[in-house]
Formats: sequence, C-alpha cells, structure tokens
Amino acid sequence: MRCVTQPTRRLMLLDTASLYFRAYFGVPESVRAPDGTPVNAVRGLLEFIDRLIRDHRPDDLVACMDADWRPRWRVDLIPSYKAHRVAAETPAGPDEEEVPDTLSPQVPVIEAVLDALGIARVGVVEYEADDVIGTFAGRATGPVDIVTGDRDLYQLVDDRRGVRVLYPLKGVGTLQVTDESWLREKYGVDGPGYADLALLRGDPSDGLPGVPGIGEKTAAKLLAEFGDLTGIMAALDDPKAKLTPSQRKRLHESRPYIAVAPTVVKVAGDVPLPAVDTALPRTPRDPGALDELAARWGLGGSLQRLLATLEA
Repeated sequence: MRCVTQPTRRLMLLDTASLYFRAYFGVPESVRAPDGTPVNAVRGLLEFIDRLIRDHRPDDLVACMDADWRPRWRVDLIPSYKAHRVAAETPAGPDEEEVPDTLSPQVPVIEAVLDALGIARVGVVEYEADDVIGTFAGRATGPVDIVTGDRDLYQLVDDRRGVRVLYPLKGVGTLQVTDESWLREKYGVDGPGYADLALLRGDPSDGLPGVPGIGEKTAAKLLAEFGDLTGIMAALDDPKAKLTPSQRKRLHESRPYIAVAPTVVKVAGDVPLPAVDTALPRTPRDPGALDELAARWGLGGSLQRLLATLEA
C-alpha cells in the first residue's frame, strides 16, 4: 500500500495589538466610517493581514490577543513591569492601559470583523498575547511565522523547528526575517539567549530595570563567555571566573532581580489554549454580520481585497 504524506502546514501567529497600533499610527486618522468615526486601525490591520497572507501563504492563522496586557503574576515579581503605561488601576481585573482615545473604540470593531471573517482570535485570561504566541509556537508541528513589532518575541526563534519572527520595518511590506543567523550577527545570541540578554540589559519600554551598568554589549559578552544566565550566576560564585570586580558587584547587588526576572521576561509556553479552528478561512464565517460591519464602518476596499485573497 502506498503511504500518502500530508504536506506540512505553515502557521502564522499575529501579535494583534502590536499590529493594530502600527496600523493606527501608519494610516491617517482621516480614514473614517460614514458617521465620521476613525477606522484607520481597523482598515490598516485588514490591509496588513491581506498583505501577509499574499506574501507568506500560511495554512493556519491566529490573531493572538492580550486578554491581560499586564498580568498580576508578573507585576507581583517586578512591580515596575509596564507600570508607566497604566492609565487606571483595576483591583478586580487587568489594569487599564494607556491607549489613544481614537484607538480604543476601534478594538471591538477589529475583534468583531475577525470573528465574522472566521479568523481564529485567541486571548487567555491572565496572559499576554506573547504567552499565547509562545504556547502555539511550542505546540506547532510545522514551520511558524510570528508577526510582531515586539523584539521580546525574538526569544522564540528556533531554526531547528522552523520558528522565525517577521518584524515589520515599514508596514508589513518590508519585514525583517529574524532567524538564528540574524540574531547571532546582531546580538551574538540564539533565541533563548535573547531572553537572557534582554533580562540583563533591561527594557525601559516594559519597565524592566536590568542589571545596572550592564548594557547590551556587556550582556552579550557575558553570555558568549558563560553560555547563559545560569552560567553567569555560577561564575559569580566562582572566584576564579573571568568577571571584573565591577561586574561581580553589579551582578551580586542584582541577585533579587535576577532571581525573579526570568519568569517575567520569558514567554510562557503552558497557556491553557482553547480548542479553536486555526485554518485560514476561504469564505466568511458569518457573511451577514460581515456585511453589516462593512456598511456601518465603511471598510470598503480594505475588506474586499482581503476577502478576494482568502478566496484565492
């Protein structure tokens, strides 16, 4: 009997908030619905998705969402985590993030359009989109393209498993294809090494202090010398290890931060994902709802082009 092998499916994971923020700032606010409401982020995101599908031909596509953009379990470990982006604290749930006034109302529209199209949209309570992406990528059996404007996800790059990051440089027409060779040339590390690099260097945009006095170049040198964060900390306890007195002092003083930071910095890979059909839809899941959304929000050619691409 002849054995028929199924072709490997390519999975594309969208860091959705990262992309609709880029769409919002990249498409003029003069792009509006019939009632005058700005829909630049909605239409821009639809155009991004259309271009990504045409250029990269995924078999499966998931729009990953931030059900909690600042999870309490991360904040409990490092209170400064994303603290500068909090618009209002919410004791019973996720804090309110600072978002432009004309972007916030567009997010529910984006969600409704994706649902009507039948594009899988996944967010999990108490987790960020990064964690959803990390879990999907870890479970994938074929190649994975992660589309994000967030360098934190470089830690998921894995040539052996075919996991790469597509980082938008200009819209999504010009993407930096981030694989292990690019990471090594740019930072001197592989995917997991990037998490250690980011932890040591710190990241003001996420409120991560890092180790004072250890910048990107020093962090890369330490990782090249000692392999990973565990190796660096083992060297700290070894008087014969090649660490300068200042490096020893800074690392020693930062022990409390280094003890908890990996849990905060590293993307979770064990998110309880819901059962969801990730296959790229060829026709809308809810044509009636999609027609209503298109008319109400004036989605015009942006939606029509995406529908034509999906059908093709």
